[in-house]
Amino acid sequence: MSKYVDNGPMLNAYPDSIGGTLGDVVSFLKKDEMKDVFQSFYILPSIFNTDLDRGFSVIDYGINEVLADRQDIEDLKDLGMDLKLDFILNHASVLSEQFQDILKNGENSKYKDFFINWNKFWEGCGEMTEDGYIQPREEYIKDMFFRKPGLPILMVRMPDGSDVPYWNTFYQEVQYIRPDQQDLMHGPCEDMQYLAATKLAEKICAELDAGKTPKEIDFTGFEKYRDKVVDFLESNRKYLGQMDVNIKSPLVWEHYENTLKTLAGYGARIVRLDAFAYAPKEPGEKNFMNDPGTWDLLAKVRELADKYGVKLLPEIHASYGEKVYETVASKGYMTYDFFLPGLLIYAIEKKDGAALANWAKELQDKKIRVVNMLGCHDGIPLLDLKGMLSEGEIDELIQTIVGRGGLVKDLHGQKKMYYQVNSTYYSALGDDDKKMLLARAIQMFMPGKPQVWYLDLFAGKNDYEAVKRAGAGGHKEINRTNLSGEYINEAIKTDIVSKQIELLRFRNTYPAFGFDAEMDINTNGSKLDITWKNNGAFATLHVDFADYSYTIEKG
Repeated sequence: MSKYVDNGPMLNAYPDSIGGTLGDVVSFLKKDEMKDVFQSFYILPSIFNTDLDRGFSVIDYGINEVLADRQDIEDLKDLGMDLKLDFILNHASVLSEQFQDILKNGENSKYKDFFINWNKFWEGCGEMTEDGYIQPREEYIKDMFFRKPGLPILMVRMPDGSDVPYWNTFYQEVQYIRPDQQDLMHGPCEDMQYLAATKLAEKICAELDAGKTPKEIDFTGFEKYRDKVVDFLESNRKYLGQMDVNIKSPLVWEHYENTLKTLAGYGARIVRLDAFAYAPKEPGEKNFMNDPGTWDLLAKVRELADKYGVKLLPEIHASYGEKVYETVASKGYMTYDFFLPGLLIYAIEKKDGAALANWAKELQDKKIRVVNMLGCHDGIPLLDLKGMLSEGEIDELIQTIVGRGGLVKDLHGQKKMYYQVNSTYYSALGDDDKKMLLARAIQMFMPGKPQVWYLDLFAGKNDYEAVKRAGAGGHKEINRTNLSGEYINEAIKTDIVSKQIELLRFRNTYPAFGFDAEMDINTNGSKLDITWKNNGAFATLHVDFADYSYTIEKG
């Protein structure tokens, strides 16, 4: 693949997004139409052995044999593509080798300190409750940010029958077996007759199906069996979830190094650090963006990353006014441009590129190296714009996208605490081809390395059926539709797709671009001009928001 620039476009997709497997994505990238279009590929973490959250709950970093194999990785290397892969710093799956060893061996597990035992962490900082966990005193948790109602705890049954709370910031699910009469008769109710066991089993299953825990089941008529049945159910419970790791454990750092070595071996040149800001924790301190804990953690991880030749891309959302993006960049990391998606929609809808131009100038003047994007596997970030746009302008932007079918998810009922609008970028622009092409053209001329969500490339519309299928919490599926090979073959011939591909190829191969190239940007009413100069070449994008038109001049 030709690579004239050092920050060419990056495809972003799940391994099964295009055709169904990573091999199908490779076949897509080998098409003549895709020659020289992408320099990099951000494969989302369902490429690994994972269980939940479409990849972000990692059991281990081995290749997911259903969706990919090692040959697919080698084929991508042969295409000249480097990879961006995820490393989830804050947590690992309950099904990980480490946590399963704790469930099996309890305090005798070599991994007993790999995860955060809630009661050990808070010892001396609160009162023990009758449910077996410490309730920290208010002064110790007043600055902490919990992503779900209540304390972030998962109670885990140990081999000795005790229940131990572990820190669990994100998803958790406890599953109870549904016993039949023979399970009861051969287990906790050995003296029970068959018909009685049948009736009790039916009652237990119905109440578990209704969402009750074993302790909440009504044992009227079977009171003498209650304690043994409850213990039987609790002892056989299974878990799903993402357990927070203890960064003070040497075994966690061994895991960190092994993971970075594995990712580098796959061909990763950029490693996205997911949920890193939740990892450092101390009583009385913030558990999100703990300072200096967060930066100390990143510095130690960077030492490992440098050893294996990968660049770190910390992923964090914060308002513009907090200047976190600037702090990340000042410490030598790449950072995400989470401001561009909303700013572009704002510029297109207001027919005014002034705010966009100011942001481009700031990135260039401060030499902040970013990965930018339109859409992605998450929502369109808009609250990040606080401090860049007014509250009223942000609200209007949110309402515009919601009015076009976007979905808003508040964080456990706290309005405007942290949310994005879930929508495809194409639908956020009103399913308008001219707006979509204009947005893509401007992205190609903004500072940074452009990341391209596969569904944006194919002008994907909001998928409400996928949201329904996913049920509660499935709002993000609106923008994650898997595309068949047949669909791709037809869509690639359309103007909206082929013209985006032309823009991407130009951005990847034309020598005027680069991280250290010179940029000039000017606005005048509805007009916007962006020029890049490098190696004796120049490229200028002329935009008129009045009619959503653009032209490119080069030389």
